[in-house]
Parts: sequence; structure tokens; C-alpha cells
Amino acid sequence: MDYSVTILTFNSERYIQKCLLSLIESFKELSASYEIFVIDNGSQDKSKAITREIKETHAANIKLIEFDHNTGTTFSRNQGLSQSTGKNIIVMDSDAYANPEAIRVLTEYLNKTPNCGMAVPRLIYPDGRFQLSTDVFPTFFRKLQRFLFLKKIEQNTIQPENENKSVNYAISAFWMFPKRVLDAVGLLDEKIFYSPEDVDYCIRVWKKNYSIDYVPSVSIVHDAQEISRSKGFKINKFTLSHIKGLFYLFLKHRYFFSGKKFLKGANHRGLSNAN
Repeated sequence: MDYSVTILTFNSERYIQKCLLSLIESFKELSASYEIFVIDNGSQDKSKAITREIKETHAANIKLIEFDHNTGTTFSRNQGLSQSTGKNIIVMDSDAYANPEAIRVLTEYLNKTPNCGMAVPRLIYPDGRFQLSTDVFPTFFRKLQRFLFLKKIEQNTIQPENENKSVNYAISAFWMFPKRVLDAVGLLDEKIFYSPEDVDYCIRVWKKNYSIDYVPSVSIVHDAQEISRSKGFKINKFTLSHIKGLFYLFLKHRYFFSGKKFLKGANHRGLSNAN
């Protein structure tokens, strides 16, 4: 098996068809074998029906795992990750759309860069605008900046189009990593319900002496829903869950002000702004 993909859905009828078809068409063009795990977190819309229809009409290797309620992002994704057998693992959001060029380039990058534990593409909005998808390890101040000024940060961020570099962490809209890294690092931490499970996993990749590498020469469209940080700071259950997750993250990894200690040996990979 070449690729195992884990996709989480929750009332994703606007996106899941395009998401799945983008993968199926990409793997067909690449002549790659694949399995796709769609984990549905209690959707009340047509997400599950659309997934079943695509599985049948395209004879696609899709495995639908259903829950009757929202189980969060870690337990649910682990249902797919724990069954993955592919040489390379892809974790992606249901509102992200793959393309063969991105999959090919990221795969080649991983094959020629054995110390890379995860390769991620440049993320863009459907209209082509840059989307902030990598960042320094969070502090409360940095998280507050993202909640309040995300759009301004994106507008002011200048990203070299073809410069590969190591980054602290990448959001889990589209991750690719070898199966050997999954075996070494393990599954997502289920003590985190919603977020920041992506930061935690990237820290654990770094702790295993692998890097998180940003490959901006290829891009993936991410039609971001951004439930907890869509427009400014709003107190809701997702925000509260995120704050709880941050406290857990800081205590688990014993840091509050800087994550530099996780990045030993990373300087040769062009890592910048690692504060």
C-alpha cells in the first residue's frame, strides 16, 4: 500500500465530495495504491451518504467509520491511523483538496530526506490567498495574537515560494509522514479533545529527532472553516477546549515561554524564528 489517508468529517457535506474526489483522481494519476479512512463524528447532514456514494460509484478503497456523537479530533483520527498500512500517511481535513503534484513532490521529499519526520505543503484559500499554516510553538501571547489578528498576520507574512525549511509545527490540514514515523511517535494524544493536538504531535516528532519540513513549492487548497478562531476572540466550547488543551500541552512538555529545547540539531535545516 502506497498511501493511507485519514479524514475527519463533521457536517462536512459542503466539502467531503470534492475532498475525496481530489484524492481518488490524484492517486489514479500517480498510479498509487491507497486506503482512505473517513471518520464521521456524528454528522447530521449528508456527509456519510456522500462518502458511501463515492465509495460505490468510484470503487474507491474508502472505509467509513461512524460515531453517533462528536468524539473530538484525536480519538476519532486515531481510528484511522491505527489501521493504516501505507508507506506514507496523510492526515487531512475534509475541507482540504489534494492534487497529484503536491502528493508527488512531498513523497519525493520524504524519500530523499530521511531526517524529515513530516512534510507539509503551502496552504492557500480557494481564491489563492496565502494561509498561515505553520508557526512557532505557541505561548498564550502568540495564541492570543492568532485569535485576534490572524488575517493581518497572514497578510503581513512573506513566504519564499520555493525555499524548503524546517518549522516548529504545522496545522493538520494536510500532513504527510512515513509509516515508520507513525510507528516511532505513536498515535495522537487522546487526552486532548480538540486542540492543540497538532502542536503536541509535532513536538513529539521533534523529540524523536525528526524535523517538520515546509515545502512551499507545492500547495493545497484549504477551504478553512476554523471553528474556534473564525473572526476574533469568541468564548465558546471550542475556545474553552482549546485553552484547556494548551494548559495540558504546557504541563506535559514542561514549557511555557519557549519551545526551543525541542529543536536541537535543527539549525542546519534552515529553521528560523524558533522562539
